[in-house]
Amino acid sequence: MTEWMHPGRFAGKIVVVTGAAQGIGLAVARRVAAESGLVVLIDRAELVHEVARQIRGSGGEALSVIGDLERYDDTLSAMAAAQSWRGRIDVLINNVGGTIWARPFEHYGPEEIQKEIQRSLFPTLWACRAVLPYLIEQQAGVIVNVASVATRGINRVPYAAAKGGVGAITAALAMETARYGIRVVATAPGGTDAPARLVQRGPSPDGEREIAWYQEIVDQTIDSTLLKRYGTLDEQTAPIVFLASDEASYLTGMVLPVAGGDLG
Repeated sequence: MTEWMHPGRFAGKIVVVTGAAQGIGLAVARRVAAESGLVVLIDRAELVHEVARQIRGSGGEALSVIGDLERYDDTLSAMAAAQSWRGRIDVLINNVGGTIWARPFEHYGPEEIQKEIQRSLFPTLWACRAVLPYLIEQQAGVIVNVASVATRGINRVPYAAAKGGVGAITAALAMETARYGIRVVATAPGGTDAPARLVQRGPSPDGEREIAWYQEIVDQTIDSTLLKRYGTLDEQTAPIVFLASDEASYLTGMVLPVAGGDLG
């Protein structure tokens, strides 16, 4: 990743990263801090405090905030804490979400469907709503949402619906907020190699049938990807931080697939 760095790119910028304790969110937070951003890390896992300590220990500036962004009240409180830290928010990167179950749609129960939507749509919807008054008052700001190319994929229909909604939020909100000097953009990651999660999203596959359903997702993802492999965390992080930066100042309302040629 070192050769991809742009030192100073986020100098003086207050950048909020949700879901910052693990995975793509963690990689983004570290990258922004390494590029001189002042980072607010939001997660419901206590691990986020250790991430902030590591960033500060490396000479960066970071604030960690605990909040369950599936809840609007928690989201309001988290954004208020972020804004009060330095008096503004320049960038919000919405990263919370992820498949809980992997199974054909006919095997999802109603409660499971609702939980998938709650996990992968509402955190972005709530965070956009909570941050918007600050950005409008500033007459400036950037929102980068993390969608998914899994909107065209198997065994994750509720997740696909939620991430399709993230893409729709991106397009519609960009149209509403451009007059305030606000950009709204998104990436749509494909399959991504990442370390094992320390806090799981949901139960592990139980039994041979559920293991086979998950393997079908892996096989379909690689087959749909022109490069025939999963991406790395660095490969997912680079487009996110580019879209968040001033280098992308003429980009808004768009969703960039980052999936080795799979357009979703």
